[in-house]
Amino acid sequence: MTAMAPTRTEPDLSFLLDHTSHVLRTRMAAALGEIGLTARMHCVLVHALEGERTQIQLAAIGDMDKTTMVVTVDALEAAGLAERRPSSKDRRARIIAVTEEGARVAEQSQQIVDRVHEEALGALPEGEREILVRALELLVDGHLAAPVEGPQAVRRARQRGK
Repeated sequence: MTAMAPTRTEPDLSFLLDHTSHVLRTRMAAALGEIGLTARMHCVLVHALEGERTQIQLAAIGDMDKTTMVVTVDALEAAGLAERRPSSKDRRARIIAVTEEGARVAEQSQQIVDRVHEEALGALPEGEREILVRALELLVDGHLAAPVEGPQAVRRARQRGK
């Protein structure tokens, strides 16, 4: 005879958030892939356009390790969308500068990202869309704002741009 599974007393929030996040990322990847971008490439372009930022700063915003960031910037450079340049503020630092073509692509990719998000929220009844977004913002800014240390490292989700 097998033991009975414990009775669940709360909704499986981990599954709900993980599953919807995964599916949203796959939809985003497919949509951005149509213009030859990844979500990371989009993130770097958009945040590099906001102001002079180093590769390290952009990696932190996009929650990328150094290797992933280098590969992402290499791909953007190869596509002619961005380039590494000396910083005007610190000659030792190099910034990621978006090219004219990169700015055009960033505008296009932002429209795609907005559309994918709109489609996801559009699956909800109109009155519940704002409630979901507000509830998630409250969790991100409050109780679930920072990870806790555990015995094993857990891969961190992408952080909101600061």
